[in-house]
Amino acid sequence: MPTAFDLRAHLLAARLAGIVGTTREESLRSYRLFAARDPRVLIGLDPERVWGERDLIALMADRCGVSADSGHISGHDVIDPERTLAALDAFAERLAAAARRGVPVLLGTGHPHRLLGFYAALADGLSAAGCAVLTPAQGRCVDITTRFGLRTYNLDYVRGVGLVRGAAPERPGCEPGAHTHSPVPVRTALAAAADAGGPLPGLVIGDHGWVCGAGQLGFEAVGPADVNDPAPFVGQAEGAVSAVVPLDDGARSDYYLPLARYVLNRACLSQ
Repeated sequence: MPTAFDLRAHLLAARLAGIVGTTREESLRSYRLFAARDPRVLIGLDPERVWGERDLIALMADRCGVSADSGHISGHDVIDPERTLAALDAFAERLAAAARRGVPVLLGTGHPHRLLGFYAALADGLSAAGCAVLTPAQGRCVDITTRFGLRTYNLDYVRGVGLVRGAAPERPGCEPGAHTHSPVPVRTALAAAADAGGPLPGLVIGDHGWVCGAGQLGFEAVGPADVNDPAPFVGQAEGAVSAVVPLDDGARSDYYLPLARYVLNRACLSQ
């Protein structure tokens, strides 16, 4: 199992932390849109307080290690690997607590081509520990607003991880699912679970709309987030999200597997 030292080296080598692929321009654009409460970047969160652009820069500097200088407007963004490691430890604590209580869990991703394997490993570990891995509303149609207009997707689960598929068939050899920031999939899943009389998840693990949408509805929610996605970090600051791990979410899928092994080991869920 990777030690914290090993994982820190991996984070930097894979550019999941340190100098990352996300640009400062992308991050600042997201902060401006969030300050204007654009639903595309709120991704299911309804902030309690007013967050200006400078407030968001300060928050992201504190939680992720990006530059706190509002005059820094170009180049690649930076994530402090020590903050990533500390957040992974907090993330592992939430998984360990869920396993001790034996609560049902719900996992979902808007980044299936990148993070499906990461979440699937967590699902396997939690299932082996006695947690029911929920798959509510499987096959349900969900309408999601995209930059191309309203599109219909199907909610599906692969290895216990929720995702959405487009109407067109996947190319052979590709991991299934579409990229989305929408909270509609998790809202659909949670509503279906409630309508069926439960069980409801004691912990939701996911990214983008999965973590923010669940946290906004009062479910304990944890997950990773990139520096151009301020919503999960705002949710954590306001108490709607329990743990957020800062990392680049656009890297190769196999780069995230050492993180899953580290978290499972820290949570005493290694098989």
